[in-house]
Amino acid sequence: MSHPPESAQPRRRGRVAVWGRRTVLGALLVASLVLGGTAFRVWQVALVDQRHSADMIVVLGAAQYNGDPSPVLRGRLEHALELYRDGRSEHIVTVGGNQRGDNYTEAQASRIWLVEHGVPERDVFEAEFGSDTLRSIRAVSELAGRHDWESALIVSDPWHSWRCRTMAEDQGLRAMVSPTRSGPTGEVRTAYILREAAAMLFYRVMHSSADITGYGLD
Repeated sequence: MSHPPESAQPRRRGRVAVWGRRTVLGALLVASLVLGGTAFRVWQVALVDQRHSADMIVVLGAAQYNGDPSPVLRGRLEHALELYRDGRSEHIVTVGGNQRGDNYTEAQASRIWLVEHGVPERDVFEAEFGSDTLRSIRAVSELAGRHDWESALIVSDPWHSWRCRTMAEDQGLRAMVSPTRSGPTGEVRTAYILREAAAMLFYRVMHSSADITGYGLD
């Protein structure tokens, strides 16, 4: 049985190494293109305001401090209040659970704020479950099912719009988004868009939340 000459073995190892590097570089290029395309879509949807009539306005939760909404949550509530006063829906659904030791859930703090600002109590509904976006959307879907509501106008931060709308549609809701116009700018904004893109890709593949915490990203 003949064996290849010893001089051929280094050449073969060299070719294997070259193809290995090309494979790695190709995979990195594809991953970069996918992430970049997803980030572009996140940015694109963030510019859209679909403030059409719906069965409910959904305010996604954010931090609250002993019943006092954080600036991020207050921005969402002010936007939802504007939509309500414009007649976009007769119902507002507040969303979000609480951390250990909290006296209020995010949903409760939001409801209190809305009632204090003139929304009748009968028009505000709480979905108090949800420590991340997907669990929150599922809680909203369950509440909608109990009231025979089919459409939702979702209020969150701009970079969060595409993922929460996609999740709501996957739960069978006719979902629209009306994002606030607050949020990070410059390099910080770029970082959040990339993080949101990564969270969206994770959801697409795993059908679960990436639990990426931050400015409305979970």
